[in-house]
Amino acid sequence: MPKGPKGEKRHADTVQNAMLIGRIATGEVEDTPSKAPNRAKGGKIGGASRAAKLTPEQRKEISVKALKARRNQS
Repeated sequence: MPKGPKGEKRHADTVQNAMLIGRIATGEVEDTPSKAPNRAKGGKIGGASRAAKLTPEQRKEISVKALKARRNQS
C-alpha cells in the first residue's frame, strides 16, 4: 500500500482511496495522524540555516550546478 505525503497509508486504486476517505468522513474508520507532523517545517528551517552559512561563491556554484541540471532535463 503506498504512503501519502505525510506518511499515511492510502490505496493506490482511486476507487478504494475514495471509499476509504468516505469511511473516514463518516466515522467508520479512524484516521491515524502522521508520526512526524512537523517534518516540512524542519526542512524549511534547515534550508534557511544552510543558506546563511554558505559563502557567496558556494551559493553561486550551487546555482550554476542547478541551472545546468535544468537545462539538461529540457
